[in-house]
Amino acid sequence: MMNKAIGPEAPLDCPLCPRLVDFRHANEKLYPAFHNAPVSSFGSDDARVLIVGLAPGLKGANQTGRPFTGDYAGDLLYATLSKFGFVDGQYGGHAGDGLSLNDVMITNAVRCVPPQNKPVGAEMNACRPFLTERLKALPRLAAILCLGKISHDNTLRAMGERVASMKFAHQAAHDFSFNGRTIRLFDSYHCSRYNTNTGRLTETMFENVFADIREFLSN
Repeated sequence: MMNKAIGPEAPLDCPLCPRLVDFRHANEKLYPAFHNAPVSSFGSDDARVLIVGLAPGLKGANQTGRPFTGDYAGDLLYATLSKFGFVDGQYGGHAGDGLSLNDVMITNAVRCVPPQNKPVGAEMNACRPFLTERLKALPRLAAILCLGKISHDNTLRAMGERVASMKFAHQAAHDFSFNGRTIRLFDSYHCSRYNTNTGRLTETMFENVFADIREFLSN
């Protein structure tokens, strides 16, 4: 267990989840040039929008050290963010591409890459305090975008809300109070290659969610 108080980002040697620690050490041997550590949030400290994914991809964020960077999900996410004016610079698929975000921060419910991209319940529970602190640390937070139902459920729990009170659905929106302010939670299917290849999520469907967020921020 860690002795010091938990902040919004997990330490690079976070010991909380034994299975994920073992997987991290195995990946250090297989992929010594990878980040192979908890992936910190990326974006603006005064962001009004927080995007919450599930966990780093093995050869995406776990390789590059930046959320949604280096895989197909990131290609779609950053292209959409750019289209809606949330990006400065050009996305190059690596952490040194010079990209910066405007009014947005991106994080994950679980900060370490899990085997088969599937964290278990105990790992979500152990990592949730980092998400709670991340939410508290954004003084202008107005909107949260959850990518997928697991992100949706974990985000609600991180804010002390009942999951049953706000059901996940693509392009759904829910208003609630957190940390002394009103927040709107937006839902989208995850922008994974699987979801786009199967037609569950199209680029238009994804962009419609961001259009809703832009409209909300303009009011």
